[in-house]
Amino acid sequence: MTDMTFHMKKSLVAGQAISYWQLGTIAEERFDVPDQPMKGEMDPFFFLTKHKNFIPHEYPCRTIFAERYRDKRPEVRGSFEASRWWLPFGSPRLDLSGFWFRPTRLATWARTSIEADTAGPATVRLGTCGGAVIWLNGAEVGWMAPYSRNLEAKAEFELPLKAGLNEITIFFDDLAERDARYFFELDYLDGPTARVALPVPCQSAAAADIETALDGMHFDRTAYFEGDITLNFAKALPLDVKVNVAVEGDFMSTERFDHDFVVKAGEMRLTVGPSEETPADFRHFRITLDAGGFVASRSLGVEICHAGRQGKPPETLAGRIRETLDEISGFSERDTVRAFARLASGRGGADTDAMIEEILPSIEDCHDCADFSLVPLIWSRTVWGRDIGERTRDRIDQAILNFRYWMDEPGNDVQWYFSENHALLFHTSAYLAGHLFPEATFRRSGRKGREQSAVGAARVRAWLDHFEAWEMAEFNSAPYFPIDLKGLTALAALSPDADIAERAKKGIVRLCEIIARSAHHGMVTAAQGRSYEHTLCAGRSLELSGVARLLWGRGWYGRRVHALPQLAVCLRDHDLVVPEALAAVACHENEDTHQEWRFAQGENRFAALYHYKGRHFAIGSAAHYRWNEWGYQETVLHLRLGQRPEAAIWINHPGETIQFGYGRPSYWGGCGTLPRAHQYRGLAVLDFVTVREQPDFTHAWFPVAEFDESRVEGRLALARSGRGAVALIGGGELVPVTDGPSTNAELRQSGHRTRWIVRICEAEELGDVKARFAALAVEETADGAFVVDDPEYGRVVFHGDGRTEAEGRTLIARDFTVIGEVTMLPAA
Repeated sequence: MTDMTFHMKKSLVAGQAISYWQLGTIAEERFDVPDQPMKGEMDPFFFLTKHKNFIPHEYPCRTIFAERYRDKRPEVRGSFEASRWWLPFGSPRLDLSGFWFRPTRLATWARTSIEADTAGPATVRLGTCGGAVIWLNGAEVGWMAPYSRNLEAKAEFELPLKAGLNEITIFFDDLAERDARYFFELDYLDGPTARVALPVPCQSAAAADIETALDGMHFDRTAYFEGDITLNFAKALPLDVKVNVAVEGDFMSTERFDHDFVVKAGEMRLTVGPSEETPADFRHFRITLDAGGFVASRSLGVEICHAGRQGKPPETLAGRIRETLDEISGFSERDTVRAFARLASGRGGADTDAMIEEILPSIEDCHDCADFSLVPLIWSRTVWGRDIGERTRDRIDQAILNFRYWMDEPGNDVQWYFSENHALLFHTSAYLAGHLFPEATFRRSGRKGREQSAVGAARVRAWLDHFEAWEMAEFNSAPYFPIDLKGLTALAALSPDADIAERAKKGIVRLCEIIARSAHHGMVTAAQGRSYEHTLCAGRSLELSGVARLLWGRGWYGRRVHALPQLAVCLRDHDLVVPEALAAVACHENEDTHQEWRFAQGENRFAALYHYKGRHFAIGSAAHYRWNEWGYQETVLHLRLGQRPEAAIWINHPGETIQFGYGRPSYWGGCGTLPRAHQYRGLAVLDFVTVREQPDFTHAWFPVAEFDESRVEGRLALARSGRGAVALIGGGELVPVTDGPSTNAELRQSGHRTRWIVRICEAEELGDVKARFAALAVEETADGAFVVDDPEYGRVVFHGDGRTEAEGRTLIARDFTVIGEVTMLPAA
């Protein structure tokens, strides 16, 4: 082990987390249990969390794991060996959260030291979702073992500190199922005056400089469409440093690209390489520095889109269909979607077979999200089976017959059956696979193909009944439109039953209408029921941008897609017609009118949605939606200005303080606590009342470089892109973030009670926006209403029951319908 002669020292005060650690590797082992069926159905309310952010559905693997290990001393495995150092970057937790596609048992060791001025007892509080054992100076102090999936528990321990250095070692473990919150937090509640003394193998000053460099590190742009990708360090590096940059996609991506560099002492920049040669999409860059054996990492994220190469879209729909299939065939991630596009455009062969075979193990092993890969594979096998090599085709057939198509079939996986989009793909797969092999036996269900198809058809029809009544459970969600489109396009193309095919086509058209009405120049700009940082911080590379390009000639392509080639083939081969009139809806160009769109989604219309747009701006919000409750991944307000897709703003309460983490909610994706939200036309109010255990600020994505002009003055922030402009007015000071991952792209308002007033408008310069709207304020009436005197709309009253009164109109959120209502209003 590297000699730990030096210590990196950090102050430690009562109530503060001990957040600097040496860290071992994560040991992983499969946790397979006997195959067995589960009980349950699609749950359209699964993310409407009943207790904090806890999702209640439990798999057999968790039940068995809990029976075996819960409330028992964790099985300590391995021994401590430092492989890297954990630096907090503002997070109180040592957080190794991630995504595991099969049930996986995890175990990790961590170590640090406390330097106490005097001997005496200290009280610490340990929080984790899994199990943990804690030692002080080699003697075991205690353990905890809640093993509750993603639900944190806490326990207090007494540490008899001696004067001087005290070594703390923690072993922690858990069972990971899909998204796993794998962390611990150790809070120093009281005790002798002390400081953290983290052992490091280099001069402590150099280690501190490395931390400063990483803490303020950021890209030189918020998105790359051309030119070099450059990292700026906040401080010159104190010595020569080896750097590894691992470039990855979202949690479902199979790609990783590693680049190694040496950065010389005194340098403050690192050029990773040309963006044109880096895969498109929102990419996570994990930057690991090795400074004389002191190894520390930080993750950053940024969008990459090859807009220059793609150029302008063809004028005709037929041309755009060809372009879509060409683009995905040549540049998409290697998976069954790309293989589908290649087969659909006559590009079968060895490389296409290889793409399929690279993904087949995840289908054969029933990984979570395997249903996403299976639908285009079944379509490919059904229509272009002769263009697939015999060996690959035989392996596909066995994978189809051995797959687990629903939770009532036996298995030991953690595929997510409960959400609306996954349920559609499972039922579509069972229906179409059974029809493909009517006489074969499906191993898990024991049914003949014709029986499997009949069961799938009944479930598809039930799904369509639910969809036609309530539409998307994960309302208006940019990442889940393509998943629903994946299933519906497969049904429209391959269904042997005319009623299902026709209903699927109507569903496709309806989703396209919702996208168009919620879009600004083709880019979805609206409240969303589930969002991620990688879908919010990306614009051009998001799949819905490609959908808009295909349908309406507006947009760009990313690298990883789900439904785009299937939609193209439906338009080309299966008589799907998306009304041309939706192009004008999606790309509103009329200078004289604005569009107000009110509708509801989710069973019992639990999400009332309001959207308002003109040629130069768009803004959408969730009306009267779960005020002051713990949130999940909901984005409550989202807006765009001008013609530049990146000139976007949303406001949320972060669910965690680590950026580009795996929390649900995360730093940008979702809300720790949902705000009271109101909107009337271009005016909105968000009122946040958060709880003490959550982050003590709310914030706005505010990408300065993407605006033509912007300024921040105390409680007021202004921005303009083209002729679209916005005023943000805080209840307290709005503080721009000037270092770290969101440098010049984030405004923070501190406190557990914060308020934001948002006003979008048309303007030629910011001085006009300030003169018109800087004085906007909220008056709270005795009956709980929020009243705003707007210079254009007059007196706007936002009532506590969700009603809005303005301009002689009354809008009632609970009366919004699923079909929705469009009102064309004169531009102010």
